Formats: sequence, C-alpha cells, structure tokens
Amino acid sequence: MSEQIKKVVLAYSGGLDTSIILKWLQVTYGCEVVTFTADLGQGEELEPARRKAEMLGIKDIFIEDLREEFVRDYVFPMFRANTVYEGQYLLGTSIARPLISKRQIEIAKEVGADAVCHGATGKGNDQVRFELGYYALNPNIKVIAPWREWELNSRTALIDFAEKHQIPVPKDKRGESPFSVDANLLHTSSEGKALEDPWTAAEEYVYVRTDNPVTAPDEPEYIEVEFEKGDPVAINGVALSPAELLTKLNELGKKHGIGRLDLLENRFVGMKSRGIYETPGGTILLAAHRGIEQITLDSGAMHLKDEIMPKYAKLLYNGFWFSPEREMMQALIDKSQEFVAGTVRLMLFKGGVHVVGRKSPYSLYSMEHVTFEEDSVYDQRDAEGFIKLNALRLQLLKQRGNIQEPPSYD
Repeated sequence: MSEQIKKVVLAYSGGLDTSIILKWLQVTYGCEVVTFTADLGQGEELEPARRKAEMLGIKDIFIEDLREEFVRDYVFPMFRANTVYEGQYLLGTSIARPLISKRQIEIAKEVGADAVCHGATGKGNDQVRFELGYYALNPNIKVIAPWREWELNSRTALIDFAEKHQIPVPKDKRGESPFSVDANLLHTSSEGKALEDPWTAAEEYVYVRTDNPVTAPDEPEYIEVEFEKGDPVAINGVALSPAELLTKLNELGKKHGIGRLDLLENRFVGMKSRGIYETPGGTILLAAHRGIEQITLDSGAMHLKDEIMPKYAKLLYNGFWFSPEREMMQALIDKSQEFVAGTVRLMLFKGGVHVVGRKSPYSLYSMEHVTFEEDSVYDQRDAEGFIKLNALRLQLLKQRGNIQEPPSYD
C-alpha cells in the first residue's frame, strides 16, 4: 500500500468478517493491530473475541463494558428530544457509533496508534458515522476501510482468505447468511439478503428481541416510569441505573411484543434500504417521556422541540453527533427538561404501549382552568377579543380578495 501505517486500532467483534479484516491489515499493511471490542449490550459473550485475537497474535486487546455510558450519555440524551428518524426509526444503530468512535480514538492515543479501522461496507451509513466521529475527534487520524479497499468481494473469496491464513470458519458461516444483524442494548436491526424484497414480509424467526404480539399475554400489564430532568430513573418505584432501566424495559417490551418496525428508509449515501428493527424498551421509553412532557412542558417549548426534532434526528442518523449544531440543539433540549419530572403510568398490551396516567410536582395542568364546571379563574368573555385579534389578518386578506386578479408589473 502507498500509505505507511505503523499501528492501527480495529473495531473488532470477534466474528469472521472482522477476524479476516484483522489478518488482512497485518498482511496488507504489515502493521501492528490493536483490537477494541465494545460491550454495548449486544447480548453476546465477548471473551471469545479475546481468545480469537490472541490466536491471531494480538498483544493489545481492549474489551470494555460501555453499557452504562452508552445509555446515560447517548441513548438518554437522544430520548430527551423524542428522536425518531423519518417518523418511525428510533436510531438504535446510529446512536451506538459515536461512542465506539470516541473510544477508538482514545485508545489510539493511549497506545500511540496512527490509524483506526472499521468493518462497515462502502454501501451503508455506518462508514460515514464512524469516520465523521474519527475526524471530529482527531483530524489527523488515518482511517482504513477494508471494504472500500480490498478485492475480497464475495463470500467465497472471504472464506478462501480465511482458510489460507488459518482463521477458523464455523460451519454456519460457510454459506450465505440469510440476513445481517446488528444489536445493542437499545435495539436489534436485521437487513439484507432475505429481507431485501420490500413486498415480502419478514419471517417470524427474524425477530429475536420481541415475542409475537399475536401470542403475547391476553391481559394488559400496567407499569409506572419515574422521571427526573427528562431521564427515567425508576420503574414501579424501584430505582435503577440507566443500563438496568433499559434492560428492564426491554424485558417488559419483549413479553408484550412491543417495538417491532419494518422500515424502508433513506440512507445518507443516497439509496433506500429495508430494515427490520426491534426496539422494545425504547418504544416504551418514548411513549413514557412524551407522557411526562405533556404535563410538565410549556406549549411553546414543546412545539419548538417538535419542530427541531427532525433536524436533530437527521444529524444523528447521518453521523454528526460531534457537530456543533447537534451540541447546540442538545443544549436547547436539555434546558427544556429541567422540570420534566414525575411519574407516567402505561398499559402494555399486544404490541402496543399506551399512556394512561401522568403526575408531576411541576405539573402545568390546571383542573380549575380546564373544568367544564363553574370556575372562578377563567372569564370566557376574554376569548372574544382573542379571537377577533387573531381573525383580523384573515378578514383583511378576504377583503383584498375581492380584487379579481393580482396586479401586473409588465
């Protein structure tokens, strides 16, 4: 290769693809490889990744439990904004990439590496998310993206490379995988291969995080979620850490078949793709957070948040977590959450989550003002002037409308 690389930090899962990348880096660049494996709650044992890295001659191996940081510093801030992309997607994959990028850059500095490497393909969003994070945190870092460089462009070529370099290939990896899966504590996403036809419904075996809503319990379950400053802190009166709380919501959502999404989305790189997403705990959390905001957030603040949310969601989806505009929006969002505290009661039933109660010491709801019964705090006659002032511009527009045609300036 034309570029000289001395040491590279590889985002390493321990799976076949990243093991091939590990060896390819050694062969192609002749460089030292440092592996970094992040536990974001994907539900897999990570020690096999350490053993495989050791088998491939790696000396510096980083395996880190980042679940609490992931939920506290990335998932929760995102949910304060009620973030959804294209009206439905809760950004489970997108929100994991900034943390991985951050730790890779930190490890690169710690071990004196001059490059980082990821295993994202040249067709997807993740290559953009990883690399925007890398460059935002270290403008001078070198980035290696094997899928954009190598000629291993088929499953057969990958298997042949693995066998040539004595990388173990499990039997279930020798054929084409029916679809690819990415998972973390917030969600599971499945896409590609058997899921590429948008007309064909996903088979039930695709869903691993949620039970079938059809066979979910026939009786609803009621839960209470407590909030402080916009973040959930307890379920049914039991205080939990961020990761513990999301884990509990995942369990409840799985049981009731909550959080399934079949989405045809617009990728940042320009193409449309179809993904099957499961976000059980996040779906419950979004409903609960909106519920507590309904009673604590001023209408102007709420509507402003709703206006900027699509822009915020697009920034996250496209990989701009470390951008100044995202940080500016986050400051606005966090300011709005100062009094977003209290308890929301929800009903979980057959794939649905429904807010059925909310209370807060900072409630802006006044039964005295809204009652249909007699009251002493609201004079209904005040509404007449309010309506007339708001109608004035409409009246003037209608009066001008008697002119049949707009003026000509020829």
